[in-house]
Amino acid sequence: MRNTSKSTPSSTSVITLSQAIFTVNRHAKTAGNPKYLYSLKKRALMKMIREGKAKKVGLHFSNNPKNSQQQSDVLIDCGDYTFHIPPSKEDFKALPHLGSLNQSLRNPRCKMGLQQAKGILEQYTGMSEQNEKPRKPGKNNYQKPVFKKLGDSYF
Repeated sequence: MRNTSKSTPSSTSVITLSQAIFTVNRHAKTAGNPKYLYSLKKRALMKMIREGKAKKVGLHFSNNPKNSQQQSDVLIDCGDYTFHIPPSKEDFKALPHLGSLNQSLRNPRCKMGLQQAKGILEQYTGMSEQNEKPRKPGKNNYQKPVFKKLGDSYF
């Protein structure tokens, strides 16, 4: 079931990429603004699926559904690691539903720093954090309306 091929046509191996995704995903869970890390993870996984380095296995019920009673996530097998991403409409039609997540299966630990992992994935996907940073809330461009006295011209 797991894709453990070590040789790949690109310069980055499946093992290195999956360890980088694991590190980014682990840090995103506790980050103050995890949006960039999750989008980096998703883009890397989607590119790996297109290249045949990872594959979609099926759907799992989510442990933390947002606004509904049940929510499903796509299970992706990538080297020795498995990950979840949000499903698309096509995923519900094409993939089998595997039921609840098996809590006994865990990803292997790896010792990779967040900056190294982000660098690997940014190089692989071509994404950069400067393009993804949200604008800081600064001074509004709002101007109060000016009310003229009755009979005065606006010009």
